[in-house]
Amino acid sequence: MSLGLTLALLAAAAVLAVFAGWRGARKPDPFKGPRLIPWRAIMLTSAAMALLLLVHVVNLLGVTTGR
Repeated sequence: MSLGLTLALLAAAAVLAVFAGWRGARKPDPFKGPRLIPWRAIMLTSAAMALLLLVHVVNLLGVTTGR
C-alpha cells in the first residue's frame, strides 16, 4: 500500500472510532427502542485498525518495528 492510501485509511479509521465512541457514549432512549448498532464494538475495531495502520505508516517511513 502506498503512503497516501495508508494515511487516508488511517484518517477514516480514526474518524470512525471517534464517531462510534460518541454514539456509544450517548444515553439510551427507551422511547426509540433498543440500539441496533453495536457502537462500542465498532469503536474498538476501528481503533485497532487505526493502530495497525499507524504502525504501517511508521514502517513506510523507514523505521523497523519487527525483528
